[in-house]
Amino acid sequence: MESPAKEEGGGELAMEIESSVTVEDWRRALARVVPSVVVLRTTAPRAFDTEAAGASYATGFVVDKSRGIILTNRHVVKPGPVVAEAMFVNREEIPVYPLYRDPVHDFAASVGLEIRVVGNDSGEKVSILAGTLARLDREAPYYKKDGYNDFNTFYMQAASGTKGGSSGSPVVDCQGRAVALNAGSKSSSASAFFLPLERVVRALNLIRDGWEAFGSKPESVYIPRGTLQVTFQHKGFEETRRLGLRNETEQMVRLVSPLGETGMLVVDSVVPEGPAHKHLEPGDVLVRMNDEVVTQFLTMETLLDDSVGMGIDLQIERGGTPLAVKLEVEDLHSITPNHFLEVSGAVIHPLSYQQARNFRFKCGLVYVAEAGYMLSRASLPRHAIIKKFAGKDIANLGDLIAVISKLSRGERVPVEYVKYTERYRNKPVLVTIDVHEWYAPPQLYTRNDATGLWTAKSALPLESPFIASAHHAGHIEANSNSVASLAESSPIDLKCQHESENLADGCIKMQTDDEIVVDGSHSSEDSLAGKKRRRVDEEISVEGTISSCGDLDQIKGDFLRHPPSVDVDGSDLNRTISSNASLAEQVIEPALVMFEVHVPPVCMLDGVHSPHFFGTGVVIHHSDCLGLVAVDRNTVAVSISDIMLSFAAYPIEIPGEVVFLHPVHNFALVAYDPSALGAGTSVVRAAKLLPEPALRRGDSVYLVGLSRSLQATSRKSIVTNPCTAVNIGSADCPRYRAINMEVIELDTDFGSTFSGILSDEQGRVQALWASFSTQIKYGCSSSEDHQFVRGIPIYAISQVLEKIISGTPGPFRLINGVRRPMPFIRLLEVELFPTLLSKARNYGLSDSWVQVI
Repeated sequence: MESPAKEEGGGELAMEIESSVTVEDWRRALARVVPSVVVLRTTAPRAFDTEAAGASYATGFVVDKSRGIILTNRHVVKPGPVVAEAMFVNREEIPVYPLYRDPVHDFAASVGLEIRVVGNDSGEKVSILAGTLARLDREAPYYKKDGYNDFNTFYMQAASGTKGGSSGSPVVDCQGRAVALNAGSKSSSASAFFLPLERVVRALNLIRDGWEAFGSKPESVYIPRGTLQVTFQHKGFEETRRLGLRNETEQMVRLVSPLGETGMLVVDSVVPEGPAHKHLEPGDVLVRMNDEVVTQFLTMETLLDDSVGMGIDLQIERGGTPLAVKLEVEDLHSITPNHFLEVSGAVIHPLSYQQARNFRFKCGLVYVAEAGYMLSRASLPRHAIIKKFAGKDIANLGDLIAVISKLSRGERVPVEYVKYTERYRNKPVLVTIDVHEWYAPPQLYTRNDATGLWTAKSALPLESPFIASAHHAGHIEANSNSVASLAESSPIDLKCQHESENLADGCIKMQTDDEIVVDGSHSSEDSLAGKKRRRVDEEISVEGTISSCGDLDQIKGDFLRHPPSVDVDGSDLNRTISSNASLAEQVIEPALVMFEVHVPPVCMLDGVHSPHFFGTGVVIHHSDCLGLVAVDRNTVAVSISDIMLSFAAYPIEIPGEVVFLHPVHNFALVAYDPSALGAGTSVVRAAKLLPEPALRRGDSVYLVGLSRSLQATSRKSIVTNPCTAVNIGSADCPRYRAINMEVIELDTDFGSTFSGILSDEQGRVQALWASFSTQIKYGCSSSEDHQFVRGIPIYAISQVLEKIISGTPGPFRLINGVRRPMPFIRLLEVELFPTLLSKARNYGLSDSWVQVI
């Protein structure tokens, strides 16, 4: 990393070691080293390659104070976009940016050397940990199977017990010379792992040479790095003999190698379609490179780095058979991605050598570093490799951009992908191209090594349907909002309105003082099955319509009038009119709707901490140009979400739009376009609402809803309490909670995850069987999300619908291309809770009021 030049002393890179040390020697050495050590604060705003987005602390140290160059680990700087600051011991902070990242290594001593690790161990800014080098030839540490791992190098090991935050710390000897770079540790022991500095010194010298040649900082830094896309391991002679190494070869290697050589390099893995693919195999023993006996990683890497773009001769032994192979040395930087595509929050780029080695795929495939919203909505996971998009084969990132540029917003296209855990199985999903513009149009980011920044440009041409459809939608909405004539129209004058029935004003009277208290102590509901989350977002007053209704005979007759030529699912029709279903279920099923709701991560505000919801709603209005569905707010949490509706009466899935969210009561209205149903328009029905008379204790009702497979389910239940007060405690994070509500309790239901409606035996809706969200607290700190179900009297919903039908003046909203007036909702900005009359006396309730109540 590069920073402005500092006057603090720089750590000296050294290979030499001296013995005989005293306490005073260490004191003087550390006095030189500590001022050069910095605390690095890094923030990765995007996932990239092996690393996820996030922030972290680590350590670095100044290696060239005149040029302001700091050395730290590769995994600290990260391969993608990063914002970083360095804080010195004197508390001065400066911005820093990456100058060079080694594509592989996590950037000489003797066993028994005493060392000190100086750095930000455990976030303590400056910690000094002692240790003794125990090994100089440890294999590179293995961190994780789908993340960054170093390879083709030895590491040093010492029992210094470093922890988080010390990555990038200098490992110094008694003279204050850096002999290694702290890289990692083993949590189950006190072992720490250090990267040798030979290749670091080479890179630093090349940077200095380039700097001097230009007379100032060069626009870009190029460090030649060669690769065969092969991972080697150092194996002892005993093991190489078991692999078939001939005795004469072993004797020759021992003779020409430095004294104390213990083994040879053996092929561990080969990346598919790399330079060595089909030439080298796991188990091959490397003997020579360019006629030079090679037993050490450093020698091998020196030969490869000096041969980039040229051929190199290898002599190997495979099962005792000598083989000669000539391979082309590839530029390691060419297979290390320096650009990525961002589309709907997803980060997609060519598969890097790091991940190709981990996954055993070829380099350059289209790799999903972060799924974002559009892809995660289709259950396409992180680390996936995209093979097909919209039916087109995808071989590289350019192919993907070309396909996306031909798509319009709102299109649903098939995508095939493969994961490294199931590498031989292509999985299909359906991806919906974002229609609401939650995210900016696709951007292509490219790393600028001169500035350390990533420059962005539009990935698609302006004439692309993806861009044009977004501009067209915005133009239509702007024009619609400016048309004054539409603002004067009333829903009751629109020809698409069906006949509506008059709703009687009535009130549900309180019969008991019982209340539901859900403040976190305990609950009798099934707590963990199918969690839902939710919160209030905005006080919107919105459109709805009073239901188009039909009685049982009408609906049953309509079913019989539909001939087989109509595209209606025969099995659904037979199920509806079967003798096993109750009459209420037969009437209500055409009005039931299954909701699938996705909330974009950028819209998960104010406590909406789940991106995905399921639930059941009921159609309360269905006409030629407008459909309305009532649902609970534990299914539709906020208006800024993508909603897909699946109808029980007809096998189709269409989008919905939130048009009304009650600020305090647990229900919402969602609109859909009936013309999108096609032949299903005549099959879907609006339920008949029955707000009066109010349900009473002991009344029989039918609980009707849908399973996830869109199977209608019903049961007869008894009302045990028709007006229980809901009292939901505040959550850890502020979010929507239903208040000032009286709800209905039943003796039996289908569990805490089943929502639907309550009706009489003729299928007339008396209540919405709604899901409520809360938190159950365990102990002092832990809490879990929990849901329960209760009935919301339909009278509350019918009041809103009646105002809309009557054309009550209010703000306008664009629904299905038509501006419609929405009613105002007047609220008392107070939260009420029930209490016993005996306690109410203590609050000052007079005897006269006690007698009245």
